[in-house]
Amino acid sequence: LAAVALLCGAGMANGQESAEVQNSATQESEKVQHFETTKIKAEQGDAMAQFNLGEMYAKGDGVPQDYAEAAKWLQKAAEQGHMGAQHYLGGLYAKGQGEPKNDVLMEVWYEKAAEQGHVEAQYQLGWMYYWGNGAPQHYKTSAKWLQKAAEQGHMRAQHYLGGLYAKGQGVPKNYIEAVKWLRKVAEQGNDWVQPHLGLIYAEGGGGVPKNDLEAYAWFLLAKANGHKEVGEKIYTREELLEGLRASSANTLTWNTLDEKISALEELLTAEQIEQGQARALELHRLIEQKSAE
Repeated sequence: LAAVALLCGAGMANGQESAEVQNSATQESEKVQHFETTKIKAEQGDAMAQFNLGEMYAKGDGVPQDYAEAAKWLQKAAEQGHMGAQHYLGGLYAKGQGEPKNDVLMEVWYEKAAEQGHVEAQYQLGWMYYWGNGAPQHYKTSAKWLQKAAEQGHMRAQHYLGGLYAKGQGVPKNYIEAVKWLRKVAEQGNDWVQPHLGLIYAEGGGGVPKNDLEAYAWFLLAKANGHKEVGEKIYTREELLEGLRASSANTLTWNTLDEKISALEELLTAEQIEQGQARALELHRLIEQKSAE
């Protein structure tokens, strides 16, 4: 009986493996068929098919990966105004895939896509002008594109935009706008901005009332999420990492969160400390809720 059971088990395993191989072959065949159908439509001038075909070549989906062919078909779709193709083509020029690396053409195609409302293209333009990477550094132009992406809900754009308003780079310094955008980021579960929000509320100014209790709650939340320090300025994550790598890292001014929390506890009453702890828990639950949506 044991031998029969072993034979049956082996037979079932072999059958399962055979089914998996057959299923894989079927999926591969369907991919190739989809590629052929898409290519026929693309050759007939269908912009969506041209975009899909370019993406297939870029990813090696149903056809061997070929960036030159990807660029060729994405160019055709982009010239017909397909914003997804324009964004993708800009990315190929950015990386030098299928075409020589070309910052000018990267910017041209990103901008065409961004003008049509492509949120990732808007963010990437904002990022480029913020850092002077692929385009001259220009905070005003950066703010313009980041604002457009932020209004479409792009979290990283909201983070950068909040920092620009807090520092007055490219836009008038405005803590109300900074808090508005940084809160949106924080409420989506990005804990990098939590200490910054605590800092803004602790200092007040720029139209934002000083609020020690709210500052205390954000600092507690940041500490619970593993943060140990807070800068005396609003930094993006990239700026923090760049500053820490740089030999002149002393340009970043730090306080430990424990120091900030202790200083606030000296100012707050026992009842206010309890309220701050309850507020931190409330914020944590709000973030969890919004992240789950």
